[in-house]
Amino acid sequence: MEEIVNWAVSKVWSLGLVFFALGAGLFFSIITRFVQIRYFKEMIKLLFNKENTDSGVSSFQAFCMALAGRVGIGNIAGVATAIAFGGPGAVFWMWVMALLGGASAFFESTLAQVYKIKDGNQYRGGTPYFIEKGLNLKWFAVLVAIVVTICYGILVPGIQSNTIAVGFENTLGINRNITGIILVALLGIIIFGGVKRIATVAEKVVPFMALGYVIVTFILLFANASEIPGMLWLIISSAFGANEIFGGIVGAAIAWGVKRAVFSNVAGVGEGTYSSAAAEVSHPAKQGLVQGFSVYIDTLVVCTATALMILITGMYNVTPEGQQPIVDKIPGVEAGPMWTQAAVESVVSGFGGLFVAIAIFFFAFTTLMAYYYISETTLVYLDRNKKFKWMKNALMVIFLGMIYFGCVKNASLLWALGDLGFGSMAWLNLVAVLFLTKTALKVFKDYETQKKASLDPVFDPLKLGIKGADFWEEKLKESTSNNNVS
Repeated sequence: MEEIVNWAVSKVWSLGLVFFALGAGLFFSIITRFVQIRYFKEMIKLLFNKENTDSGVSSFQAFCMALAGRVGIGNIAGVATAIAFGGPGAVFWMWVMALLGGASAFFESTLAQVYKIKDGNQYRGGTPYFIEKGLNLKWFAVLVAIVVTICYGILVPGIQSNTIAVGFENTLGINRNITGIILVALLGIIIFGGVKRIATVAEKVVPFMALGYVIVTFILLFANASEIPGMLWLIISSAFGANEIFGGIVGAAIAWGVKRAVFSNVAGVGEGTYSSAAAEVSHPAKQGLVQGFSVYIDTLVVCTATALMILITGMYNVTPEGQQPIVDKIPGVEAGPMWTQAAVESVVSGFGGLFVAIAIFFFAFTTLMAYYYISETTLVYLDRNKKFKWMKNALMVIFLGMIYFGCVKNASLLWALGDLGFGSMAWLNLVAVLFLTKTALKVFKDYETQKKASLDPVFDPLKLGIKGADFWEEKLKESTSNNNVS
């Protein structure tokens, strides 16, 4: 089975997807005149938007939910594999993909807000919703919903839980079965509480875990301050083939940098669209900007922290696929969390293993919360008439079962399944967003126009000629009716 999955991954993750993801991010950046850079201050300001109702979550909670999905083991193990197969130059191309991905995240998350719906007392939305309502392609929307449900509900949870289990087994000697049981129990308590409970937990845990990780990075950098200029030059020179050791693997640096950046920050994959739709905002572009900022936190902050810890301490190997090792500084140590553990241990002896194990737990645990919310949202889309209410309970059981399965099984197959899932979603989501570029651009220009007029932007789809934004049309009717009454 693993051979078949790896073959499928090689087809999905061809150079075509690498250039497609880069090209889409560049296209969105150019047509918005680099919204992700020009509106950087606005992104931070909107993070603390206080709008919140019984149906929606705040912008900050939605940001934390999206960041919970973005910041996972890809930020530790994924960065290590990018360096292992693409060399230090892969880090630079991760940065490039993050900068361009900020625009992709803005577009997809804005569209999620435009076409969101109200389901009971919750807001729902995401890629399948904006495909059906924006493109009027029900079959395409159903296809995406099925792929996303299978991916987040079955294929990728095991990657996160496996890494947690391995980390605690290596560090504290905890049996993987025990870790699996504890994870299933904790996640069961949270996900049975619905989106509000998921958002509340994410709001409390995500900022704490990211800040702690960055603090440890600064400790390592301070201890190796004299090595910083050389390390930065190593990254830049390797990215463009100027380094004599890594000059022959520039293609691998680009491919692995983009691949692992997409796996980590999932900009363009559509993951952030589901939490974005849950937010209570007055204009879709507001949440689009907030989600653009979450890409920066994931890749430019957390992924970079991992890369700097590994490179500044020299705790890495580089073995391009199908080749002999180019660099072999820690022989026999597989690319993954153990590199980061070794990096921290080299500066703070006796602390590295436990620190990385705890970091992995928080990163992966919050990601699993986000995964469940996404798979539930797409399942709700597939069963909007609520004819098969048992499906939601079945999803919970399968999801929790895959978490336990991931804890006790081999990691290589799980990573391959994850790559297959994310790659498939990236193709489907980016195609949909590109076809809706005109709509997203209208929304963005409307936001800019209102900001220039010193207004707090309010969205009116009818004024912009946007069809299918039923939620916003109803909201405007209610607002108009309330004003007339008063």
